[in-house]
Amino acid sequence: AVVELLGKVPLLQRLTSLSLKIIAQVVVFKRYERGDYVVRRDEEVEGVYFLLQGQAQVLGSADDSSEFLLKPFDFFGRGIFGNVYSADVVALSQLTCLLLMSHHCSLLDTNPISDPDKDLDTPCLVERILSLDPLDLTLFRGFTIPNAPTFGKVFGGQLVGQALAAATNTVESTKIVHNLHSYFLLVGDITIPILYEVNHLRDGNNFATRRVDARQKGKTIFILFASFQREQQGFDHQESNMPLMSPPETLVTREEMIERRMTDPLLPRDYRNKIAAEKILTWPIDIRFCEPSYYTEQTKSPPRLNYWFRARGKLSDDQALHRCVVAFASDLIFACIGLNPHRKKGMSAAALSLDHSLWFHRPLRADDWLLFVMVNPTSFQSRGLTTGEMFNRKGELVVSLTQEALLKEAVTIKPIFGAKL
Repeated sequence: AVVELLGKVPLLQRLTSLSLKIIAQVVVFKRYERGDYVVRRDEEVEGVYFLLQGQAQVLGSADDSSEFLLKPFDFFGRGIFGNVYSADVVALSQLTCLLLMSHHCSLLDTNPISDPDKDLDTPCLVERILSLDPLDLTLFRGFTIPNAPTFGKVFGGQLVGQALAAATNTVESTKIVHNLHSYFLLVGDITIPILYEVNHLRDGNNFATRRVDARQKGKTIFILFASFQREQQGFDHQESNMPLMSPPETLVTREEMIERRMTDPLLPRDYRNKIAAEKILTWPIDIRFCEPSYYTEQTKSPPRLNYWFRARGKLSDDQALHRCVVAFASDLIFACIGLNPHRKKGMSAAALSLDHSLWFHRPLRADDWLLFVMVNPTSFQSRGLTTGEMFNRKGELVVSLTQEALLKEAVTIKPIFGAKL
């Protein structure tokens, strides 16, 4: 009977029947009278609560709507800031809950978070994503492998990273990419290979320039221009200062942050149920958000974001590879922040990259922490411009970025092979 009840909780519907049986054996029944506190503000939460009977109210939310009224089969527990959050949860009637104690909460994991230290010793997934088959001196074939991030279409960062890898393979090793400019033309199909044709535009003593056309089904879906330079001595100064942020080791991973958002009662119930129903995929890039917040995809927030990131796994010392990985990682969340000031309840919105540019200033390591600081200074006539800077842990500016994206309310975004506009 307990297994059957647990199966009605949205958070638990993503688990196997065996996991539900194990949870049913360790949960604790908790009963409360009307007016009793289930959780008190600023006190540690014992675990994750599943409501079986009665109702409870979350006090301390910015919104007192029904989204913060807890009903049977709703759930709450650890918040985005840990086991303590600024909210009271009060029983509105006789209330029965099942409590999964904190030391058993690992049973909720459908996608256990990798050990960051072990990540450094494992093969690098992003390196496999960027690997290409050489078909000719200037023709390469790339694939969307099963574990690669996709959003119903070929991920833009994959196109940038693979195209840059193709261009790099045609340039002598003493010349390293220092800037790239790319244009997204058509939606890519994740089920078929991508052909990358490299055109030699210039081969000078110190500089080389390449154009790469990415094609599927005989159509060009993406274009990249990249410039490479031999190492030369020159002037050195830096005006940009890295903002003061918490060290990445003190922050939780993107995947764990999503898990915490599922059970935080200070976030709307419908939002938590929605993300509970989605499968959380571990990206090949470890992301640690610097400033966790209670904003959702339907609440307004400032058009800016800061996070630390690094590749999962150990990379070789090849500087060209590290720059391809950074190019791949740079497009994961970049365009979306332009939507933040325009979000509202009931609105579905989409950000589609139009162009993407990077300038590499200094040597970097993509398997060591880099701070990505991004801001969207303006949006107008459905287009938003986002700018970014990447700093290494010493505070050196290593990359500057810009991207223009199409920002619009979405009716239905269909992952079909066709024009993006």
